[in-house]
Amino acid sequence: MHHWAAAALGRRGSGREIAVRVVAPRESRKLNRQWRGKDKPTNVLSFPAPELQASRAGTTDAIPLGDLVICADVVREEAERDGKRIDAHWAHLVIHGALHLAGYDHEVGDRERRRMERREIAVLRSFGYGNPYL
Repeated sequence: MHHWAAAALGRRGSGREIAVRVVAPRESRKLNRQWRGKDKPTNVLSFPAPELQASRAGTTDAIPLGDLVICADVVREEAERDGKRIDAHWAHLVIHGALHLAGYDHEVGDRERRRMERREIAVLRSFGYGNPYL
């Protein structure tokens, strides 16, 4: 997962870290309801880390970029339903979530959605995966 997120973030990921938590549908549903108002489990949720104080400057510790919460059951069900390879779908969702942590947001308009999708497609291609939107 690390290599997918690192490729998605590029220079933005330098010196940053992402926590990834894999959860069951029950927890995914609870978090999705609490944070997005949607009462169903979802594939990936992104939680950006709060900005840290400049006092950390000069330390060798990685600075948190945020957390990804991925529901493995939803990822598997979506891959099976859509006829996708499971590893390709995992890669797509890690990349998608990492881009959200970097500030990309496909829900604010078509221009930003296209920008995010182009980045996802390019990164996935670099790993030998096809366009997930076809």
